[in-house]
Amino acid sequence: MIQSCKCVVKSLLRKIKLKFPSRHKRRIIKFENFEKEYREWSSLFHDTSPQFTKKILQNISQWQNKPLISVIMPVYKIKKEWLEMAIESVRSQIYSHWELCIAEDCSGDIETVSLLKKYANMDSRIKVVFRAKNGHISAASNSAAQLATSEWLALLDHDDLLHPTALYYVADAINNNPNAEIIYSDEDKINENQIRSGPYFKYDFNPELFHVHNMITHLGVYRTETFKKIGGFREKFEGAQDYDLVLRFLENIDLSQIIHIPRVLYHWRMHDNSTAQKIGNKNYAGKAGERALNEHFQRTGIAAKAVFDGAQYRTHYMIPNPPPLVSIIIPTYNHHHLLKICLESIYHKTTYSSFEVIIIDNLSDDSKTFLYLQKIQKKYPNLRVITDNTHPFNYSRINNNATLHAKGQYFCFLNNDTEVINGQWLSEMMGIASQPQVGAVGARLWYRRKKLWKRSKRLQHGGVIMGINNIAGHKNKHHKARCSVPNYQAFAMHFTHSISAVTGACMVMSKKCFMHVGGFDEKNTPVVFSDIDLCLRILEAGYRNVWTPHADLYHDESRTRKYDHEDPAKMIVFQEACQYLQKRWKKIIEKDPCYNPNLSLLHEGGHTLAYPPRLDCLSSPTK
Repeated sequence: MIQSCKCVVKSLLRKIKLKFPSRHKRRIIKFENFEKEYREWSSLFHDTSPQFTKKILQNISQWQNKPLISVIMPVYKIKKEWLEMAIESVRSQIYSHWELCIAEDCSGDIETVSLLKKYANMDSRIKVVFRAKNGHISAASNSAAQLATSEWLALLDHDDLLHPTALYYVADAINNNPNAEIIYSDEDKINENQIRSGPYFKYDFNPELFHVHNMITHLGVYRTETFKKIGGFREKFEGAQDYDLVLRFLENIDLSQIIHIPRVLYHWRMHDNSTAQKIGNKNYAGKAGERALNEHFQRTGIAAKAVFDGAQYRTHYMIPNPPPLVSIIIPTYNHHHLLKICLESIYHKTTYSSFEVIIIDNLSDDSKTFLYLQKIQKKYPNLRVITDNTHPFNYSRINNNATLHAKGQYFCFLNNDTEVINGQWLSEMMGIASQPQVGAVGARLWYRRKKLWKRSKRLQHGGVIMGINNIAGHKNKHHKARCSVPNYQAFAMHFTHSISAVTGACMVMSKKCFMHVGGFDEKNTPVVFSDIDLCLRILEAGYRNVWTPHADLYHDESRTRKYDHEDPAKMIVFQEACQYLQKRWKKIIEKDPCYNPNLSLLHEGGHTLAYPPRLDCLSSPTK
């Protein structure tokens, strides 16, 4: 096994050498500290050179529409130098069509008042209102917004910084998306010594992830007309006022009107008392967000309840009453000991009561397996064994045939080499699967081979990233259960979120959805990628696929069937499926909306930095 791992590493290094210039290769290999690597990476791909600034100005000069952008800044008791830096970050924007609207929230700080007056006199684009009474951040932000004369409001905290290209990319997004209502970018943090760290490389708007935390936050830009229509910021939601704002925006717009700019355009100040440092520093903000989210669920009829746990919102999606019948479909071939572990874990641990189990026996020839299959039919009254003689092995056909025998309104496709860890697994998945417009729901799967990982549990499936190795791969594969990861990676392991595809090793969906898209494709994906192809057709039909970390199972991965590379015939099937996927799903393989172009597609696991980012040439500072 060690020798095998060495071969994998050598193979990866060869890929790096072939793929990138040597300076980029060295940076990938030598960094032991992620934050240091991120700063080096940023200097390569996110800083502005004079040549790139010139290109931006040339682009702007050719625009017919140069939208004015109003930057909204509430100010209250802040260090003079941080406030000055925040204002200067606006004045340093390459895109000059902006106005800075500041509301000083009656702090009584003479130095702050003097500084703001100085800037207002210095630059006619800076407007300041001095509030007569302190009203906290919502009231102050509304006062600042009242100064705005543009169609767009960009939110900037009084101690944070905008990247020099921020408003250029926002204006570019406005021009390219005339129906946009919300525009947001990636972000990172900056400490008291102006050192950047903690990047958050975001996905395109992700409803389930937004129910966990405010994935928009910084930089957030909002259409003024809708902002006014919904009443601006609401008081009594301080600390989560922007979260509440977006939730109310969502009730008035279409999700297609939310535009993501995959660039780090905002630097969030990190100090001892900031939520950038630790969200618990403002626990009231978390409680306000919990209330805003639950009120949103009530207004929109979403059957869910959110609870703030000190770091995120744990959203519990409600199961319909009475609970729908779920048909758990398990294909099997010999290896009765694996099936036994799987079934005993289901029956001993599962708290969801309304289910049946359908075992599909595909060409087993082991006498012990036959005896076990006879035994379990007597032991479990809601279990049936169906013989399927499909040959050669066709995973898609076997599962499609199984659904013809299923009585459930929902299907749970489950591998026989899995084992339930937490009893709420099916309840969690069913709560999500029963939500409107949700298609496939995937679980968090772990390796059980303790010797391989020195008894440290490692992730096997955290969702599927399209584009890994030019097709697809599992997210965060082999990552430890408890490990220090960059903050953009934490949500990918521990937060419920929409995803392009999930593995069929444990996948729940409604019968209605399954039938709508035609089930598994028996012709083009008979064995490999059948689950991915199904999920992508579900997306194409207008559903969302979701992965949850609150349904935990072990998965031994291909214990029943040999790896394809060990059989020439299976390799042909594998290659044909690859070619089909690359042709049929070319667009999403090139750009997965549930991943970020700043992150690598080199190997399974993902979430390492991309060298270079997959961004268009016209907008790349290095071009």
